[in-house]
Amino acid sequence: MTKNSVFLSAEWRKLALANYEVDKKILQKYLPPFTELDDWQGKYYVSLVGFMFMDTKLKGFGIPFHINFEEVNLRFYVKYNDAGTWKRGVVFIKEIVPKPAITFVANTVYKENYQTLPMKHQWEESQDSLHVAYLWKTKIWNKFAVKTDLNSIDMAVGSEEEFITEHFWGYTKLAANLTSEYQVKHPRWQVYPVNEYEIDVDFGANYGEDFAFLSQSKPNSVMLAEGSPISVLKGTKLRS
Repeated sequence: MTKNSVFLSAEWRKLALANYEVDKKILQKYLPPFTELDDWQGKYYVSLVGFMFMDTKLKGFGIPFHINFEEVNLRFYVKYNDAGTWKRGVVFIKEIVPKPAITFVANTVYKENYQTLPMKHQWEESQDSLHVAYLWKTKIWNKFAVKTDLNSIDMAVGSEEEFITEHFWGYTKLAANLTSEYQVKHPRWQVYPVNEYEIDVDFGANYGEDFAFLSQSKPNSVMLAEGSPISVLKGTKLRS
């Protein structure tokens, strides 16, 4: 990896992930060309993900007032066969951030689906637990919070945590026969054992009617990953 190939660098920290099994038919219409849905033991997941961007740099330069900020997104999991090699990636239904400049660039230049909303987060440590919460405001304050053990542990090889966190490519549908592809590099993350969680989210208002049912659904699993420094590499386009 050369320095010139890095488009964005940052730290992604305290990633809270709630994973919901959904009917694959719901996801088919969001599937970028040339990709296929990826499953975990026959289950097709969407994940609600909240985390912090920290020490953010664009092409090596920090942008004033855009160094540290929250993000919450809803994503699902895909794979792409690149000349016999499977690349495992994610597709975002929507990404929510508190910075309008990020939304403008992402939506206009990269054809992503970003939205700017008021956001805040809470990180609190006690003697024996860690509390992490992400909040964002539509008509109400939506909240995703977890309470975990104080210390993180290694992920088990072949685990659900590994499947969810180790999709290292991003795919975005640009047109009927055009998809953008970019790579995200980061080391293997540690995770915190989750003891309690709270999800108070209007999924319909945030992500559309296809996902409104998640407001009454219980996630299959909830995780908290510590995160790490990350690099987003310059992307390419897939076309027929």
